[in-house]
Amino acid sequence: MRSVVCALSLMLYLAGFAGVLPLAAQLAADTKSQPAQTAPVAPAQSVPIATEPAPPTVNIGAGLHELSPWSMFLNADIIVKGVMVGLAFASAVTWTVFLAKSVELSSAAGRLKGSLRRIANTRSLMEAQAMSGTRGGVVSNLLDAALLELSLSEDCLLEEGVKERAASSFSEVVKAEARGIRRGTGLLATIGATAPFVGLFGTVWGIMNSFIGISKAQTTNLAVVAPGIAEALLATAIGLVAAIPAVVIYNHFSRATKTYLDLVSGASGAVGRLLSRDLDRRAANISLQTGD
Repeated sequence: MRSVVCALSLMLYLAGFAGVLPLAAQLAADTKSQPAQTAPVAPAQSVPIATEPAPPTVNIGAGLHELSPWSMFLNADIIVKGVMVGLAFASAVTWTVFLAKSVELSSAAGRLKGSLRRIANTRSLMEAQAMSGTRGGVVSNLLDAALLELSLSEDCLLEEGVKERAASSFSEVVKAEARGIRRGTGLLATIGATAPFVGLFGTVWGIMNSFIGISKAQTTNLAVVAPGIAEALLATAIGLVAAIPAVVIYNHFSRATKTYLDLVSGASGAVGRLLSRDLDRRAANISLQTGD
């Protein structure tokens, strides 16, 4: 009985397995026959990349060519131009004074030395006046002052009073000669002292205008900034060109004027000695006349 049950169970299991196999084969065939479906892929989209605008093209060669002193002067502000013109005029005045005073000092010193040589061995004021040469020179003026005082003091007995009054007249002649020989040198001192500050004023004004132009252009490109600053600095350069020669020339004329005035003082002393001799002669003549 047990064997019959086992046989029936085995037969039922084999029958079920035989029915499942064809169904599994059919399902596998259907799966192979259908194409594989994949999820759709979205096309790639290009992402825009932010780029900076290209800087403006600058012609460097043209900029360098334009930065010449003349072009910078033409492109400068009207006030800076006025400063430059004034400083250029001051520089011209400096060199004009230098040439004029050099000729004046040289000729005056030459005339004075010649007059001193001529009166060096004279014995009286009248003889010295005849030998002094050209009228109107400092030696001639000193002799005239001495002779005038001597003639006005004929009735005076005190020689010291005559010498004192003559020395006062000599001092006036020397002062007048000093004023004449120093004429124009004060202008050199003024130019030398003020020209750098005038040029600095032009520079400050020009740089202010340059900064205003930079703010309007909204750029710090060197090709835009450099011309305005160079134009402003040109004013300071011209100021120094005017001031430095003025100071040097002024110092030169100060030394040359002092040397010349030393010669004038020597001439005053020489005329004073002649006056003293004439006074001694007059005193001797009076003594002879009175029998003292």
